[in-house]
Amino acid sequence: MLKHRVIPCLLLRNGGLVKTTKFRDPKYVGDPLNAIRIFNEKEVDELIVLDIECSRVGREPDYALIEEFAGECFMPLAYGGGVSKVEQAKELFARGVEKLCIQTAALADLSLIRQIADRFGSQSIVVSVDIKKSLLGGARHYSAARQRTLAGSWTEFIRAAADAGAGEILLNAVDRDGTLSGMDVEIIREATAACSVPIIAAGGAATLAHMRAAVDAGASAVAAGAMFVFHGPHRAVLITYPRYHDLISALDR
Repeated sequence: MLKHRVIPCLLLRNGGLVKTTKFRDPKYVGDPLNAIRIFNEKEVDELIVLDIECSRVGREPDYALIEEFAGECFMPLAYGGGVSKVEQAKELFARGVEKLCIQTAALADLSLIRQIADRFGSQSIVVSVDIKKSLLGGARHYSAARQRTLAGSWTEFIRAAADAGAGEILLNAVDRDGTLSGMDVEIIREATAACSVPIIAAGGAATLAHMRAAVDAGASAVAAGAMFVFHGPHRAVLITYPRYHDLISALDR
């Protein structure tokens, strides 16, 4: 297994696989089950699936669909979207999910993270933290469900999330999402300096060199979407994943 994981991150909307740009304009890119089967063939180590509608509209997770995903996955599956209660976490774990990725409920009350961590272990909880740059370049905490920046220090929030029991932080650079323009190494450095739990960096990766830069900035893992679903200058849909040898050479040297 890679020392620094490279994790495809799939976005769901109304049961379909989509890809956003800067968290907007979701483009339909296919059947999520088909993508999962391809990632199985590519021997991916881990997969993240995020339903981008559930928390925004106040809907529970689609348990049957997620169970279908888990049944197809040969790799550990992390799921996020619509989780706000311990009972929902229990249901998802029972259906084959290995990790939960939580953002909206954590913003409302970090005690949910503590409750889930106490019951199922910190290794089962990832707290998602979205960061958006202001016009002057300052990093601001952002709520994807509310589509607005938040008051307060985002670095203090990730420290509090780790203290509450989060085993990992999924750090999303909103302004890099889907752009294939490279990762925001500045916020990765800030995040890794702010807390001791592993950081999964996301947003902007297009090459293994971009991922190497994130690892050099302190990321323990890198998540990507557009890099694995688009191909070529016209962004044709093609589910792909780097060869294991290339990942080892680029990231674990």
